[in-house]
Amino acid sequence: MKASPALDRAVIAGLPVFSGLASDELDGVLADARSVRYAKGAAVFEQGGEAASFFLLLHGHLQVVKVTPAGQQVVVRYVVPGDLFGIAVQMGRSTYPATATAVVDSVCLVWPASAWPTLVTRVPALAGRVLQTMGARLDEAHTRVVEMSTQEVERRVAHALLRLVKQAGRPVETGLRIDFPITRQDVAEMTGTTLHTVSRILSAWEEQGLVEGGRQKIVVCDPHRLVALAERA
Repeated sequence: MKASPALDRAVIAGLPVFSGLASDELDGVLADARSVRYAKGAAVFEQGGEAASFFLLLHGHLQVVKVTPAGQQVVVRYVVPGDLFGIAVQMGRSTYPATATAVVDSVCLVWPASAWPTLVTRVPALAGRVLQTMGARLDEAHTRVVEMSTQEVERRVAHALLRLVKQAGRPVETGLRIDFPITRQDVAEMTGTTLHTVSRILSAWEEQGLVEGGRQKIVVCDPHRLVALAERA
């Protein structure tokens, strides 16, 4: 990682989490922040590491992975530009619960964890937005638990791809491409299944024209059919 050039206030002010903040409030938010670049493959923080900072992604994409006590690796979620993350201090934690890694070259705003109490006192609206963010992530986590407990693998994979397209889909000639490198192993770790099973499902979907694969690439070619498959009773 390395420090980046001066912060672009116009870009930062346009992010949803900061929308509507007055100029002096934005100044308060940025007073203790610095911009840091992370090369592809670099860890922003690691599971069990001291939660010394919290972050906002300005550019790029991150993968958040948790290793279970049994040693299983689970892809918890992907971080997209505008997301606040690593807010362990808000959760009353002294360590990070998972590892966040840059899947492409990325740029983050970084604050020291010690700045959090002053920041939310200075800008009360920010605390509310962070709580909304955490609530949305909790809802998504509950949804995934229900899927893992009650749905067959094919439906779980369909739901996972649809979430990724909603989060980071980019229109291309053949459909909606998930706009960061993603492998079949990543999808397996998102859905609690094996690489063999995901490969079998995606290969079948490619033959049916639902998706298009490639090296670290997935394009959803027919979102409507994929929604129908995901919601199939």
